[in-house]
Amino acid sequence: MDFLSTQNILVHIPVGAGGYDLSWIEAIGTVAGLLCIWLASLEKISNYLFGIINVALFAIIFFQIQLYASLLLQLFFFGANIYGWYAWSRQGKDNQAVLQIRWLTLPKAIGWLVAIVIAIGLMTVYIDPVFAFLTHVAVSAMQSLGLNVAQPVLEPDAFPFWDSCMMVLSIVAMILMTRKYVENWILWTIVNVISIVIFALQGVYAMSLEYLLLLFIALNGTRMWRKSARQHGSRLLS
Repeated sequence: MDFLSTQNILVHIPVGAGGYDLSWIEAIGTVAGLLCIWLASLEKISNYLFGIINVALFAIIFFQIQLYASLLLQLFFFGANIYGWYAWSRQGKDNQAVLQIRWLTLPKAIGWLVAIVIAIGLMTVYIDPVFAFLTHVAVSAMQSLGLNVAQPVLEPDAFPFWDSCMMVLSIVAMILMTRKYVENWILWTIVNVISIVIFALQGVYAMSLEYLLLLFIALNGTRMWRKSARQHGSRLLS
């Protein structure tokens, strides 16, 4: 279990004030996350294996650093990876994948856009009580399992609007990815740009660098999936 501790340091990175201690669990979780996104851009179903490893390890990290609402978000991503693995593996009678890469239809795109705007607006206004509630639920659930955890003192969100954008867009992007819609990469690109800036402003330069790498992967994923959708006869907002 010591291996899974955030105190088990792999390397000290001399960035920012005092540098950054990168733990083994964070390093492996980060590499798994990068492999997940890269393989997804190549439409490889194995991306979900690395996605499961990534969210499982990050859930353990968030538990240790008492970010329980973020832990619950990892549980959502864990379920989404399981579903995505199932959805991508389904085959028709001709042994071809049932799901093909394509664009959202115009009505679906408008529906998702409206849902995103409403969700971001509501989350921006209620982000602090929402995360306080989710944290309470997570802690209560862990306490019922016999884990010795206490309710943490939560500070107000530093960037409520941008934080809400990252959360909502990440959830929608993950859902669209499991259904092989090209738009998922556009949303991931937006999430990565926001994340790079926010983490840099907060002095978490290692995570900012990670999202810079993810940005390039998302841009390449957009390019490759657009090409694949065109080959399948799907057009933007058709």
